[in-house]
Amino acid sequence: MTNKYLTIYNSIVEKIKSGELPPQTLLPSENELKDQFDTSRETIRKALNLLSQNGYIQKVRGKGSIVIDISKFDFPVSGLVSFKELASKMGSKPKTIVNELSLVKPDGYIRQQLHLGSKDLVWKIARTREMTGERIILDKDYLWSKYVPSLTEEICADSIYQYLENDLNLSISFAKKEIVVVEPTLEDKTLLDLEGFHNIVVIKNLVYLEDATLFQYTESRHRPDKFRFVDFARRSQ
Repeated sequence: MTNKYLTIYNSIVEKIKSGELPPQTLLPSENELKDQFDTSRETIRKALNLLSQNGYIQKVRGKGSIVIDISKFDFPVSGLVSFKELASKMGSKPKTIVNELSLVKPDGYIRQQLHLGSKDLVWKIARTREMTGERIILDKDYLWSKYVPSLTEEICADSIYQYLENDLNLSISFAKKEIVVVEPTLEDKTLLDLEGFHNIVVIKNLVYLEDATLFQYTESRHRPDKFRFVDFARRSQ
């Protein structure tokens, strides 16, 4: 016999997949669902927790449970591609907003990440990525000015990697990545359309040139409901 909470879960999933419950729909309260399915509040909570774990709803503080868009963008974890290249593969027409471009003395954290000296300067770039009318990615880049002597807002709005490879003839080779889930900062809340989400997914990259020179540190900060982080793994014998 199927557990009651699984029956409720499957019923709501079917309504989401069929479009009866479109993205951004606020589900009825736990009390309303309890009466609707003639069950206990604990059973409803189990069903809602499973819906949340499997990416169908997001529990938003002060609002309740909201249906999220299950047609997420695939974000390749193992690849090293520019946002422009990624967006073209998604078939979408994104918009890049350059929030900041400045040549600065890095703070202690960035200096440590890039192993820089006290006199080294970096380009600090903050860009918001907008898709389907929503600001869903905040990219924060720090580029060692020794290898990138000049940079413009026009380049940042288009493709920095295209400029680095085609104009500066840099050979970008590989990156070390770290993925973490954190609470959004005030900057995240200001520059992204978080819609009440209380976590974001951050991909940190240390990017190296062909000669193994570390020249870039990036943080790509994603709204959690819009991306599915994917990889391809092959078992070695």
